[in-house]
Amino acid sequence: MKLLLVDCDSTLSALEGIDELARLRGPEVFQQVEEATRQAMDGTISIDSIFARRLEVIRPTRQDCEAIGQDYIKHEVPGVREALDRARELGWTVAILSGGFVPCIEPLAAELGIERIEAVPLFFDEAGEYVGFGEDYPTTRNGGKVEVVEKLREEWKPEQIVMVGDGVSDLETKPAVDHFIGFGAVVVRPKVHENADSFLMEWAGLEEVLARV
Repeated sequence: MKLLLVDCDSTLSALEGIDELARLRGPEVFQQVEEATRQAMDGTISIDSIFARRLEVIRPTRQDCEAIGQDYIKHEVPGVREALDRARELGWTVAILSGGFVPCIEPLAAELGIERIEAVPLFFDEAGEYVGFGEDYPTTRNGGKVEVVEKLREEWKPEQIVMVGDGVSDLETKPAVDHFIGFGAVVVRPKVHENADSFLMEWAGLEEVLARV
């Protein structure tokens, strides 16, 4: 099998889920979290330094995550369904590798027919209130996506692994995958654009890149 790993935020969907969760808490929290997210995705601050802090400020409920999950679907990046369906026809298995949150991503994954989600767990009490997150999950820190790639390589032993993503945390996987595709349909991050093996501005170009890998 051949494994196509795809980031979620600003790649499958035009949203950044953590920012949208923050938006639910008002403009001040949103501005604070959005700026931290931007800096982390651009690579100017570490993911590790902000991950727990953002969640503690937001404290997302199960209901919040369900709402953001539907927003992910509404803001699906144009052409993604067709591109992933074509990739499957060419023999690629698609999985999500994200620094986002499992309960937010699950609805979009189901819509896109993606069974495997590698993302951060969130924990809720019986009332659906936030009680914590998977602090040991690799994508809560810089370099974590590489750890997941290596785990999947060991588990599935694919012939090839290709990663698609918009952020510096995605770019970090470049040495661990056979081909890294930067994605800029939602936002072009200069470091990713300059260092990717290939760069797409729309999903329609995926098939051509996969044919060259």
